[in-house]
Amino acid sequence: MQDLHDFLSPIKIQEINDDNGFTDGQLAKHIAIFETEIPDISETDIVIVGIGETRGSGTQTGDSYAPDKIRKQLYQLHYWHTDTKIADWGNIKTGASINDSYAALKTVLAEIIGQGKTAIILGGSHDITTAQYLVYKDLKKIVECTCIDAMIDLRGDSTLRSENFLLDMLTSEPNMIRHYNHIGFQSYFVHPRLLETMDKLRFDCFRVGVVKENVEEMEPVIRNAHFGSFDISAIRHSDAPAGSISPNGLSGEEACMLTRYAGLSPSMQSFGIYGYQPQSDQKELTAKQISQMIWYFIDGKSRSKQEVKLEERSGFNEFHISFAELDTMFLQSRKTSRWWMQMPDKKFIPCSYQDYLKASRNEIPERWLRVQERN
Repeated sequence: MQDLHDFLSPIKIQEINDDNGFTDGQLAKHIAIFETEIPDISETDIVIVGIGETRGSGTQTGDSYAPDKIRKQLYQLHYWHTDTKIADWGNIKTGASINDSYAALKTVLAEIIGQGKTAIILGGSHDITTAQYLVYKDLKKIVECTCIDAMIDLRGDSTLRSENFLLDMLTSEPNMIRHYNHIGFQSYFVHPRLLETMDKLRFDCFRVGVVKENVEEMEPVIRNAHFGSFDISAIRHSDAPAGSISPNGLSGEEACMLTRYAGLSPSMQSFGIYGYQPQSDQKELTAKQISQMIWYFIDGKSRSKQEVKLEERSGFNEFHISFAELDTMFLQSRKTSRWWMQMPDKKFIPCSYQDYLKASRNEIPERWLRVQERN
């Protein structure tokens, strides 16, 4: 644990708390905070890590105070989930180069994930997602990733890493990405040929209108992801004033629902929230929005502890269905009401109630088809 001090800076709680302290019910009183020594996480579920690196978005200094602005709001929220233990390991020290910052975060994440814990990363520009991916590349572990963003950061013509980091992450060799999901893109920001390319790669991209029409359908999309990231540009400007990309996008409530689904995911090992620029915020509303998203991630993590394993069939309702001359089975959890669908290879994939309804009408669910195409 001692060598991690080379990568992490402690939290100066007096700078975050500018009033008369926190009450017993607030999160600050229930989080193990790195003030002098890095907290032991053997009994912890979630570890918060801040990283102010912003050079990927074109800034010169690359050292933002965004994580502490978010903490100021997060620590004031009330602690409801007593079964979920949280630690805050402070902030990644900004490196001499952007790659040094990536390497420092990768080292810290590898420690957290290696201990079987879930990391929440407070960024920083969206290209910090690269460091999340590098953990698995070093381990040579095949993974799934989900990004929530108004744009798809595959712009090969851009010199900014925050706009092209997906290019390396999704196409470099050897590649560890088995599947990639993109949620909330806004069509007028994305070249049509880019979407064609994503489709040929069998990656799934969901337009913001589709997401807003039925946000619950995104839960199965996120459920199998090993790591995820959320660029606040996906949230409309009125709900997150520090995001100046678009007046349209997800509502604050929808953003909270998506991060709750990320917390519910049994495989999610790290989740980053990026793109927050405190200098552009109004009345700290965006920091409040992000802090509430984190609260809902914790809520999802707490709820996920109730879920039983698929092997324990007594915890599920079973539905046997034939559609398109295929016999299959759907499982519904009695604890969380989530659904799974059996594929021809007998493996179960996350699905929704709508998929079950389609199959019961003798229609092939699109989710089933997409997975079959990838196999």
